[in-house]
Amino acid sequence: MKILVCISKVPDTTAKIAFTDNNTKFDTDGVQFIVNPYDEWYALVRALEIKEAQGGSVTVINVGTADNDPTIRKALAIGADEAVRINIEPTDALFTAKQIAHYAKENNFDMVTCGKETINYNGSQVGGMIAAFLDQPFVSNASKMEMDGNKASIQRDIQGGVEMIEVETPFVISAAKGMAEARIPNMRGIMAARSKPLKIVEAIDFESTTEVVSYELPPEKGNCKYIDADNPAELLDLLRNEAKII
Repeated sequence: MKILVCISKVPDTTAKIAFTDNNTKFDTDGVQFIVNPYDEWYALVRALEIKEAQGGSVTVINVGTADNDPTIRKALAIGADEAVRINIEPTDALFTAKQIAHYAKENNFDMVTCGKETINYNGSQVGGMIAAFLDQPFVSNASKMEMDGNKASIQRDIQGGVEMIEVETPFVISAAKGMAEARIPNMRGIMAARSKPLKIVEAIDFESTTEVVSYELPPEKGNCKYIDADNPAELLDLLRNEAKII
């Protein structure tokens, strides 16, 4: 089984977010970056489990500049066999998906996996776009996956229950919570990652379709309002007319 795992570099969840250049760029000064948790904990680890059970190889791929290399090395430390970095700053989800799909098509992977979303943009777009470019089936938000040869039995959570899907390779899948248990790289893995191949590939020509106009932080949270338990009418009024949630 030849598996390609898409990984993204994202700010640590404790990072303080700020913007520069008239709020058009994310300020990276002092920010600690990590592998996107959905990519690492679920997509990558489940791919490694499948490789360990059935044999094959796991390659991680990232679209970005050399600043991403330390993040990519962590994926290698967890157990990926090799890594590919497409050497260009990504501009949007469509641009990223096109770059990954081009590499995947040229190298005939049985499965392309990614996390259900990145924790910085929460777009949930790249996986579906990769599948469209490859003209392959796409299963999103998968919480479990079992392989029997080239056939996958996949479970995904839906409103009110679960949905069971069967699909044969090649296909694209995005992983959600439940797909696997997170792995912590050990010292042996960290040392081995230093010698594992990290292949640099130049990007293909593809025109970006979007541009960032500006970023802005969400409004600060207001003070809590306490309503007397004997006055439910006031609570309903606030929920309807101030919070506007009913």
